[in-house]
Amino acid sequence: MAKTIILTVEDDPAIRRGIVDSLEYTGHQVLQAGDGISGLEMALRSEYDLLLLDLALPGISGLEILKKLKQARPTQPVIILTAKGDEQDRVQGLRDGADDYVVKPFSIKELLARVEAVLRRSPERPREVQAALFSGGVIDFERREVRFNSPIPLEDGSAPSRVELSEKETELIQYLVSNSGRAISREELLSSVWRLSPKGITTRTIDMHIARLREKMRENKTAAATILTVRGKGYMWSVCGEGAN
Repeated sequence: MAKTIILTVEDDPAIRRGIVDSLEYTGHQVLQAGDGISGLEMALRSEYDLLLLDLALPGISGLEILKKLKQARPTQPVIILTAKGDEQDRVQGLRDGADDYVVKPFSIKELLARVEAVLRRSPERPREVQAALFSGGVIDFERREVRFNSPIPLEDGSAPSRVELSEKETELIQYLVSNSGRAISREELLSSVWRLSPKGITTRTIDMHIARLREKMRENKTAAATILTVRGKGYMWSVCGEGAN
């Protein structure tokens, strides 16, 4: 099973070392930064499951990092680390989208408990999915291809047993499968798969990729669909074909 990746942004070397050691000891993979500037860069560019963010940072404050991060990745889980007397900043952090907070000085046991709680309830925590079955065959994420049980003839008479997927098509379908049964908005897909801020960007690219995926999977509109369009919400992966278009 793939390790959960946690980004820790904390300027105090002793506190940061204690956090990193404890997280690694409990099986997590850790990325770390010791100031606001490098912390912001890593928060926006790195791949991770949870951000532990100190609010009092040199260069760029933790609150500023949080605001910029939530603009780019609205659903990214974040736990803020605050000093005992910084109640106003703590409240502001929660308003700006933080999932939880831990007040310094804190025990490692408390921090780990809050980390696990946020990861458990995060809808974006990925499951390690290697392949997905659907009515027509199987999607192999490692090989980036769709393989059919019974090849369906195309207009030119050919009946390929497999069709290749692009890297982005693979990431998109894998994200849908990892969140099976949950309607996912176009904005979340832009943020989580394309790593783009949904603000001011058309979501038409999502619809076009979904259409190509359905075509490559030979989805028959008269049959139960696998990639569902959920009105007013977005798209959902379903092997049952319920909640249809």
